[in-house]
Amino acid sequence: NVLKERWTIMKARRRKILLIVLLLIIIAAVRVYIDNNLIEVSHYTVTSDKIPSSFKGFKILQISDLHSKSFGKSSNKLIKKIAGENPDIVVMTGDMVNSRDTDFEVFINFVEQISKSYDTYYIVGNHEQALSAANRKILTDSLNEFGVRVFDNEKVIITRGTDSINLYGLWFNLRYYKDSNNEYTKDMFFGAEQIQSILGNSDTDSYNILLTHNPLYADTYSNWGADLTLSGHVHGGMIRIPFIGGLLSPERDFFPEYDAGMYQVNGKILIVNRGLGNGNFGIRIFNRPEISVITLSN
Repeated sequence: NVLKERWTIMKARRRKILLIVLLLIIIAAVRVYIDNNLIEVSHYTVTSDKIPSSFKGFKILQISDLHSKSFGKSSNKLIKKIAGENPDIVVMTGDMVNSRDTDFEVFINFVEQISKSYDTYYIVGNHEQALSAANRKILTDSLNEFGVRVFDNEKVIITRGTDSINLYGLWFNLRYYKDSNNEYTKDMFFGAEQIQSILGNSDTDSYNILLTHNPLYADTYSNWGADLTLSGHVHGGMIRIPFIGGLLSPERDFFPEYDAGMYQVNGKILIVNRGLGNGNFGIRIFNRPEISVITLSN
């Protein structure tokens, strides 16, 4: 009888352990699903005396690092999220497709729908730069056909009445992405001389917004004259550790300085979007896909 009782107790304990393990697996699976599929909208208000009064309340919606991921049929969930914010413009800060893609259908269909409703601006990321010349032309020709402004290291002036702000788009050679495991790139630096040679002088009398994929050179951007820089690339560190931040950058740098959110850099503002897709890493943890909504004020 004693042995029988012990065996019964052991079986009950095993069942409890199995139930607890099963429950933990279910919780983890739900968490992973949420972190990889449910879009979060982050709101920021940026204030500056340089912002003209007619641009008070001007709303910029930023998306980044889609990596050809579809959110619902024909990206309807993503489109619905964007429509719910009613932005004045939509900006895309690179890596909207993957470098190995041969079919850009998901992104192109998404852009076709979005560009019908919003003025849309686009800057390439490292994945677009890594495409073959032929595939990159297919992609940019499609965007141009839909009226998307594809930046090639240039400026667009956005006007409201007699007031205006400047929107710059910057991309630079992949050698400046500083892969710490690559002897050729790890000591490269993108500084004042490089940005000056690409964009020229900034219009310091106006409010300047810079779109560029990689936030790594935030000091360079702000010192050049960018009042607000919008970037992506880091994917929020892919795995976000609560109360600490992102774990890893695409350059294999642990705990990158600019992983997600809003930063003050030399008195200017940097906003780093966590992105929507997963890229090469494959999974996001405690790091939901993100849309950034930036509202200007003065």
